[in-house]
Amino acid sequence: MKTIVFASANVHKLEEIRAMLPEFITLMSSAEVGFHEDVEETGDTFEENAELKAEALYNFTGKPCFADDSGLEVKALKKQPGVKSARYAGEPVNHQKNTELLLKNLEGKSDRSARFVTLICLKTADKTLFFEGEVKGSIAEAPRGDKGFGYDPIFIPEGHTRTFAEMSAEEKNAISHRKNAVAKLLDFVPYI
Repeated sequence: MKTIVFASANVHKLEEIRAMLPEFITLMSSAEVGFHEDVEETGDTFEENAELKAEALYNFTGKPCFADDSGLEVKALKKQPGVKSARYAGEPVNHQKNTELLLKNLEGKSDRSARFVTLICLKTADKTLFFEGEVKGSIAEAPRGDKGFGYDPIFIPEGHTRTFAEMSAEEKNAISHRKNAVAKLLDFVPYI
C-alpha cells in the first residue's frame, strides 16, 4: 500500500480522485493529516497555484503529496475565468454566482468553446513533477443537470450532448480533465 496526501478539503474532488485510484493507493486529505491551513493561491498560472499548495503540504507532512489547480477557460472570454474560476464572481466562493456571471459575459457571443484544465503538482523528497489534463467542450446556453459541482451544469464535453452535471459520476470521471491528469500522475506513483 502507498499513501499519498492530497492538498484539498474539497469533498467533491476527493470523491472523484478516490474513485479513480487503484486499491493499492490510500489517498488522505489534508484535513486527515491535520493540515488545515488555507494556502493562498497567489500564482498567475495553474502550475504556480498547484505548486504553492503541494509545497505547503509537503513541508507540513514530509510525505509524498500532490495538489491541483483546476479551472475553466472560455475562448471568447480570452481564457477567463482561468485561474480565478472558483472566485470569478468574487468572495466568498459561490458556484451559482460564478455560473451566472459567466453566462452573462457570454451573451451575444457565438463562439462558446471552452476547456476544463487540471494541473497537478506532485511533491516528494526529491521531485517536483507536473501533470496536466484537459477536456475540451462548449458552454451551454443555460444550466442543465443537478450532479457535479462548479461549472458542471454549463459545460458540455466535446462529442457529447449532455453537461457534466447531467452525467453520472462514473461517466464524468471517465472523460474529465481531472481523470486525465490523475492518469498521468498514477504512472509515476510506483516510483515514489
